[in-house]
Amino acid sequence: MMENTNAKDSQEIKGMLRVTLKRSVIGKPGDQKATVKALGLRKLNQSHCLPDNPCVRGMIGKVSHLVDVEEITE
Repeated sequence: MMENTNAKDSQEIKGMLRVTLKRSVIGKPGDQKATVKALGLRKLNQSHCLPDNPCVRGMIGKVSHLVDVEEITE
């Protein structure tokens, strides 16, 4: 007998990423400012823990020159 599984149950959580804003967004293009805001960062040296998935990795890649990233493993 097959079990009913949700999409969330079938995806394995790979881990978390700690993203820290290290450079100011002043003078940067609007799309980069919006990406930093979408990552949950507002002030310098502020950190936010986010799930490690392709969407977040893409946003980090866009503003990699502004942020530092650490992998959190438990």
